[in-house]
Amino acid sequence: MKFNDFKYERPKIGLVKNELIKLVDNLNNANSLDEALSIIKKYHKYEDNFSSNVQLAYIRHSLDTNDKFYNEEKDYLNKVLPEIQEYSVLFQKALLDSKFKDELEKELGILIFTQAKLIHKTFDPKIIPELQRENELSNEYSKLLASALIEFEGKTYNLSEMRPFSSNINRDIRKKASQAVSAWFNINIDKFDRIYDDLVKVRHEMALKLGYPSYVELAYDNLMRTDYNKDDVKTYRDQVYEEIVPLVKELVKRKGERIKIKDLKSYDLTLSFLNGNPSPKGNKDWQVEKALEMYQEMSEETYQFFQYMVDKDLLNLDSKKGKEGGGYCTYIPSYEAPFIFANFNGTSGDVDVLTHEAGHAFQVYSSRHLIPEYRWPTMESAEIHSMSMEFLAWPWIDKFFKEDTNKYKFDHLSGAIEFLPYGVLVDEFQHEVYENPKLSPKERRALWRNLEKKYLPQKIYDNDKFLEEGGFFFRQSHIFTSPFYYIDYTLAQVVALEFWSLSQEDFKKAWDKYYKLCTLGGSKTFLGLLEEVNLKNPFKKGTIKEVMKPINKYLNSINDKEL
Repeated sequence: MKFNDFKYERPKIGLVKNELIKLVDNLNNANSLDEALSIIKKYHKYEDNFSSNVQLAYIRHSLDTNDKFYNEEKDYLNKVLPEIQEYSVLFQKALLDSKFKDELEKELGILIFTQAKLIHKTFDPKIIPELQRENELSNEYSKLLASALIEFEGKTYNLSEMRPFSSNINRDIRKKASQAVSAWFNINIDKFDRIYDDLVKVRHEMALKLGYPSYVELAYDNLMRTDYNKDDVKTYRDQVYEEIVPLVKELVKRKGERIKIKDLKSYDLTLSFLNGNPSPKGNKDWQVEKALEMYQEMSEETYQFFQYMVDKDLLNLDSKKGKEGGGYCTYIPSYEAPFIFANFNGTSGDVDVLTHEAGHAFQVYSSRHLIPEYRWPTMESAEIHSMSMEFLAWPWIDKFFKEDTNKYKFDHLSGAIEFLPYGVLVDEFQHEVYENPKLSPKERRALWRNLEKKYLPQKIYDNDKFLEEGGFFFRQSHIFTSPFYYIDYTLAQVVALEFWSLSQEDFKKAWDKYYKLCTLGGSKTFLGLLEEVNLKNPFKKGTIKEVMKPINKYLNSINDKEL
């Protein structure tokens, strides 16, 4: 079966509730370990079927936000999912209270019980209205972004299609494109402000109802962060500020010399080379063909995986009107099928997103036979697989970029470094917002701009009032739809940079370590996974400085003016 043949059925909430109640009762009354394990297996099968229908509805809605049927299905699911969550939590409670808990821990591992405690802690039926409202607001934000139609140079573009103009070699085009995008956001500023203000309020209300001092602590528990806390994250952010921000200043200075602009403005920062940024030398189908060649040569496991993705049409990569922006990977358990979603636009980002999402997909494909709770790791661990895959593709990257290969490598690696301060900015912004939920929209935008000046001093806006007043965060969907997730990209980036170093020394050794990490799925915590495969802890003081040594050496060895 191909993706279009995958069958969607609307989950009937009454039947779902009745089945979950029955499974809870059966687990509570189980008379043996084998009986308890059998009931848990039935629960997993039921959960997989339910999850598959949810994922199919969400995927098909994101492919065309104007599709009436899947619009209605997503609205329906956004309403009923919090109600279903109540009964899933009851099953987690039955698991924790089982008289066979000690034996089940030996069979299933301790982590599933640790996470069950957090699932129980972070949900109560009294927050169902808030969860439903949160879903509505997140959906409204996504639809608003997808609705963007920007007139530029005589044509109409969506936000994804505008991105190539931001790296055009013509400075005037870059500036005008930036202004056109800002103008669209500014026209909708009241909508974005209102949506985010409502999201902050509803999330704060949930936290208070559940007995948390603020949404920060609730968000950490929602993300299953069991082996680090916000103090550890602050220590990590401080490392980025101390070690990476000065380095990025130097990289930006080198960029200015390369593109011969002394007074760099924000719209100049996405251009890396005077003769243009590296770009893939073929269209979407050509890139998929090259990716298949790459994965065939990389390993037997990656070849089988990517051939499976191609054969079953599990990649949707074109940008088009009405399609949601961004890129993602998800998993449809009933078909054992990862799914990759992207918006190609002809830039090097096409290859980045393809290898990035393929890293996610390969990981879940490699751990698909684990129990549902362990198929995916927590977010920061999951991003290790995606970001590391971007670097593990380097030995084959010439297939995509040909004469631009050296340009791409320098730009890709330096770009990974330049990303870190932005990533921690997003995180610090969210901590400040949710610790001070009564900030006005205007105060939030001012907070964002102040943090930009701290972490991204190179961002100098040129007569762009919207950006100067802190409106850039409207573009960062994670802030609206996946709060506190974004720091996970940066934590994973540090680990991925370690993979880059390892792969430069001994690719086979690096690959074996990576593949082992993929097969472990989410059977261990973030730090537990790092320890299992002997990778450095990003929270430990000095880690970033140590990881950066070979990176600095490589970047300093390149005469980037000749690229």
